[in-house]
Amino acid sequence: MTSSIVFDPLLPVWLIAALGAIMAAGIALALWRGLSGWPLRALAGLVILAALMGPVYQQEDRQPLNDIVLIVEDQSASQRLADRAAMTSSAADDLAARLEARDNTEVRRITVPDGADNSGTQAMTALAEALAEEPRGRIAGAILLSDGQLHDIDRAPDLPAPLHLLHTGRAADWDRRLEIRNAPAFAILGEEVILTLTITDDGSAPEDVRNVPLDISVDGAEPRRFEVPLGREVDLPLTLPHGGRNVLQFTTPFVEGELTDRNNTALVQINGVRDRLSVLLVSGEPHAGGRTWRNLLKSDSSVDLVHFTILRPPEKQDGVPVRELSLIAFPTRELFLEKIEDFDLIIFDRYKRRGILPSIYLDNVRNYVERGGAVLIAAGPDFASADSLYRTPLESIVPARPTARVLEERYRPKVSELGQRHPVTAGLEQEYDGEWGRWMRQIEVEQATGDVVMTGKDDRPLLVLDRVGEGRVALLASDHAWLWNRGYEGGGPQLELLRRLAHWMMKEPELEEEALWAEATGQQMRVIRRSLTDDVGPVTITTPSGDTIERDLEEVSPGRFETLYDGPEIGLYRLENGEQSAVIGLGPAAPVEFEQTIASASALQPVLERTGGGAKALEDGLPRIREVREGRPASGRGWIGITPRGAFETASVTQTPLLPAWAVLLLISGLILGGWLREGRR
Repeated sequence: MTSSIVFDPLLPVWLIAALGAIMAAGIALALWRGLSGWPLRALAGLVILAALMGPVYQQEDRQPLNDIVLIVEDQSASQRLADRAAMTSSAADDLAARLEARDNTEVRRITVPDGADNSGTQAMTALAEALAEEPRGRIAGAILLSDGQLHDIDRAPDLPAPLHLLHTGRAADWDRRLEIRNAPAFAILGEEVILTLTITDDGSAPEDVRNVPLDISVDGAEPRRFEVPLGREVDLPLTLPHGGRNVLQFTTPFVEGELTDRNNTALVQINGVRDRLSVLLVSGEPHAGGRTWRNLLKSDSSVDLVHFTILRPPEKQDGVPVRELSLIAFPTRELFLEKIEDFDLIIFDRYKRRGILPSIYLDNVRNYVERGGAVLIAAGPDFASADSLYRTPLESIVPARPTARVLEERYRPKVSELGQRHPVTAGLEQEYDGEWGRWMRQIEVEQATGDVVMTGKDDRPLLVLDRVGEGRVALLASDHAWLWNRGYEGGGPQLELLRRLAHWMMKEPELEEEALWAEATGQQMRVIRRSLTDDVGPVTITTPSGDTIERDLEEVSPGRFETLYDGPEIGLYRLENGEQSAVIGLGPAAPVEFEQTIASASALQPVLERTGGGAKALEDGLPRIREVREGRPASGRGWIGITPRGAFETASVTQTPLLPAWAVLLLISGLILGGWLREGRR
């Protein structure tokens, strides 16, 4: 129970002050005139002013409230190194027991897990959220059990009481970490990429170490070992070996005594892209579809197109002097002997033997394909004649042979059953809404090798794809694809079909018919298997720690099988399915929790100083707890302080007027009457 005198003015305070000023002026006038009753009249005025202020005797029934001490336990990944987790849990239990044993003290325990999306330790955010749920007037202190490596210092709240750090580090701790910088998401094939690598030792590391080993592995292959200087930036020149995703793993071996090997490895995933694709297009006699190929290839800014149309064959004799011709001579030797390897794709559009390309040049084209090149033949009526390109050294690589028949009949091209699964033609019917327009001509061919992905009249082969050696060959047995481009009978997916076909021949990874890869979202991966077969069996997943798991693949669309898998740890995962294999890295390339693993209070020091708190090492034992007044230092040798708040809850309030109205009237009347009598007697 506490009591006090409070005022409840009957009039605004400014008005009461004005009345007081008038009263003072009257008293001054009375003194100047020498009136004898002014003291009594002055007392009457003061009583009136006091009554107007409404003095009240107030009694409060107060219930004291306990002080609150916050204990913040860092349970992030870096706190699971060595014995930090056990040290933190034990210290938190002991602190809670000591604080709860004190009078009028409550404890709130807050745990801080790993931050989402590799955001690190968000201890200050958790502390701010806890403060928002408690009355500030009851907070007597906050104690953080952590290694001090926080990643949200800028979100430190305005604490009304001391904050202390009890860090879990030991004086003998040391760690070696590997860091990769300047790693691009994309790189151009054939061009050098410079990565910056640094290996450093932190803490009480061994001395006199100058160089350390570094293992570099690409796509999970056998690593190569190098020696790199310790503590210095090293520029690593790198050329990507293939298109698509390249997974690079950099590792420095674990050394006995290190805190962890989690930061000894860095995964870098770089997508290899082609800078420019070189295409040679050789057109025979001009025809309505000749411009289709040119427009398609010229519309792609990444394609360098060299196009020759044979307008004047050697056998043409019209008597025109050579000096009057503006045609460019076909540089056959330069293109087909000297620079053929510079092209990614060669297209023969309705080309026939006309004495321009000798057999030795065409034989070189065959060798070019076997060494990894690509040839596309868009066949016209000449393909069925005696001058057919098939009747050249290219015969051994062409996947279908002509029967010498040209079908001049209407038909509607369609995707074959196998084509429904092949990436070149899969989903074409869904992408183009509506019935495809018909073509007017088809060269009858008999399949020899390869895959028939599209058929024409009476299910005859229309588009045949094949692999020859390390290269690829495609045969389109019609020259009427341009009808789709003109919108004849509604048209069809001409541009998309030819684009996919060209990119498949140039070995773009996303169009491989037999492929295995995975797409990562956080710690979850979507394993995707594409195949021309109906059953691919389960996929075997090998985790970074060496454990193997088998997961069944479900066919989600023709030729596409998928499954989802949540990776239990960060690192490189290996996938295997039959002859197909792939690797993928889950998690960040370098987890932020392991960028700095040595316990330190330096980042938190400004916040500690602002609140009057301090930092202690749990290795030295649990500090004693003292009470300190607000504004005084709250940390010393072997002790930390909390500030008692003295908060309370008011249960009831009783107010009694000091001047009852009747007493005020009597007192004022008596004083005024006394002053009047005093003046009268005089």
